[in-house]
Amino acid sequence: MPEPAVATDPYALERAAAEQLAISRTRAATGGTAADKERHRWQVEQAIDLASRAIDGLRAEGSDAEGPVEADARGRALARARLTLLRAHAARARDARRGAGQLSLGSQRAPTLEACDDGWQRVAEIVVIAESSARAAAQLAAELGPRSPASAASKAARAAEAAASEARRLLDERNHAYTFHADPAFSFGEGWYLAAAAILAGVAIQIEPDRLQTAQAQRFLRDAHLAARLVSYRPRPRANKQLPDLVARAFRADPQGAQRRLRTAFLGEGPVPAAIVAWAHGRLPDDGGRKVLLWVRYGKHHPGRNTSHAELVELARRAHAAGLLPVLIGDALREGPPPPGAVDLTLFWKDALFQADDMRRAQLQLFEHLRRSHGLAGQLGVTTAGMDGPALLGLPTMYLTDAPNVRLGTWVGAVPGYEEVVRGPGYLDRIGERLMRW
Repeated sequence: MPEPAVATDPYALERAAAEQLAISRTRAATGGTAADKERHRWQVEQAIDLASRAIDGLRAEGSDAEGPVEADARGRALARARLTLLRAHAARARDARRGAGQLSLGSQRAPTLEACDDGWQRVAEIVVIAESSARAAAQLAAELGPRSPASAASKAARAAEAAASEARRLLDERNHAYTFHADPAFSFGEGWYLAAAAILAGVAIQIEPDRLQTAQAQRFLRDAHLAARLVSYRPRPRANKQLPDLVARAFRADPQGAQRRLRTAFLGEGPVPAAIVAWAHGRLPDDGGRKVLLWVRYGKHHPGRNTSHAELVELARRAHAAGLLPVLIGDALREGPPPPGAVDLTLFWKDALFQADDMRRAQLQLFEHLRRSHGLAGQLGVTTAGMDGPALLGLPTMYLTDAPNVRLGTWVGAVPGYEEVVRGPGYLDRIGERLMRW
């Protein structure tokens, strides 16, 4: 953007600065496109530059030979230039506050760790701009002399200070931790791969306070020896969507070592509790036959990923054909009866045994017991985070999706036995072949 053509005369510079500021304020009031906002910022910067040069010129123009009329005119021009500069700094501080707020939201939601850190670094740089302008505004207000709190100079200086303080607050509220959601409305399985990222990548964790499952989350993390990774809750954490990639990186580096560390942390070193053993014994045939979990999902989030009853019936049929007993797990069926010959363990997690303080470990221990003692060969179903805990512990997994999953696709080829099945021609035949190998 070309700089306005103005003379070096300080009086002309003062008038040009006021004009640029007036135009910028009009543009800011009308909002507009990204290009309009960029033009507004440029005009504010021009106003700051022109007013600063005007002040320097007016100061240099003073001399002992200056008469009272000239001195008065120069003094009034100097005051106007200072007020223009003060207002321009206030405008820059407010604009920086808005920019920091928008960028902080994007940084908070960034899909990768690197993008998150880069975004917050830029937020920090913008905050420095806001604070620099606030200090300049305060200094200019002092130079303009004692004024009432209602004066234009005082208002502008206070506005700059408030904008800078608010921008700094954005940084102070930032948390390098990831949130362990303790509200049942959030994905239960997400807690498993957050804990996995803490174990394998050393990430920090904050727990949602005062929720229905806050105590259970604390118990699970404590039992997994992750108490040292817990930090105080803040409203601006990292986005949990970054976690699958962090877990995948650790598995790619050392698949067996990563899995061994997670099994020790998540399952503990003792035997599966007798109550869980008895619960499974009362619901599953103890015939030594091989079994497969078929996951059922009905969620409000991404309802297009919900279970199709027709597909579930076909999956159960193919499991039978492969010599596997299908065991339904997850949400309750809605669209029809259980597939013929399937065992129904849906809503198992609502049983009191799996709702106590140790609920998260207890659920994983159930899957582990089914694998050790009831011939559980693997799990299959639509994309649902409920599968992730058992998958991380080594249970062979196939998840179904209409398109490659950007986040969980990072586990394919990294987490042993973790497979993605994209629906398309022949996908059911591929599932049938895999079930035969299970």
